[in-house]
Amino acid sequence: MGLEVAIQMDPIEPVNIDADSTFALALEAKKRGHTLYHYLPKHLSFRDGRVTARAAELDVRRVMGDHFTLGERGVMNLADVDVVLMRQDPPFDMSYITATHVLEHIHPKTLVVNDPAHVRNAPEKLFVTHFEDVMPPTLITHDPEEIKAFRDEHKDIIVKPLFGNGGAGVFHIKPGDENLNSLLEIFTQMFREPIIVQTYLPEVRQGDKRVILVDGKGVGAINRIPADGEARSNMHVGGRAVKCEMTRRDHEICEIIGPELKKRGQIFVGIDVIGRYLTEINVTSPTGIQELSRFDGIDVPAMLWDAIEEKL
Repeated sequence: MGLEVAIQMDPIEPVNIDADSTFALALEAKKRGHTLYHYLPKHLSFRDGRVTARAAELDVRRVMGDHFTLGERGVMNLADVDVVLMRQDPPFDMSYITATHVLEHIHPKTLVVNDPAHVRNAPEKLFVTHFEDVMPPTLITHDPEEIKAFRDEHKDIIVKPLFGNGGAGVFHIKPGDENLNSLLEIFTQMFREPIIVQTYLPEVRQGDKRVILVDGKGVGAINRIPADGEARSNMHVGGRAVKCEMTRRDHEICEIIGPELKKRGQIFVGIDVIGRYLTEINVTSPTGIQELSRFDGIDVPAMLWDAIEEKL
């Protein structure tokens, strides 16, 4: 039976149809006979107990330069659809958090993927701190003296914004680097949140692995190799996706975190693993499923829709 699916995402016009995970999910939904609607986060409204969106019916096809058709926008009561995919990109800011509060009014009668309350309670660099023996040495603080003490102990460190994304604002501070104080001054001026500091993992030169979990189970991984002269492997900043296999340690990490993700209604999750360490849990807008399909033939969109349909 066909479902009505509303996709809350960024503009569809510029998406890369060979890389975008939301596009792949939309294609699979169409294949299954589901009816799709598209709206932007700014189109979401709450009034007198009703959650609505100014949505347009959406058709998608894998044709470069002609990958979608949108109908006329009209006000849609989201309580009347079967599924809402919350797929806009971070930053995880107050606008994003507000959207989770609004969508919480319709979930779970309308299944929101991922569960909006638990998305709100699982910022990617903080949620990981709730699991033992998976993180590298990590400090989260405003206190510059604590940061300097952490650096004295670990020497080679990574400094980054607590709610950053896409590799933006990530700095590798080597032993003897005199720029730490200036960097902390800039971070203090730019962000009200604490800073996250971690020991530098040299294994990142061999890649920062993205492992995909569907309803709490690890299903596959790709590796992201940083560009020459980069400590960041994010594909937004030149990282290159390559084929890889999940290791025993990858499976072990998934077994540690998977039951909690499933319990919290986090159906589609991407985690970042460097060497033996879990560094982030991405529940907001995970990516990498098209690359995984190309490298290993793993049909993550089909797995995700199987999981969603089962919950309905």
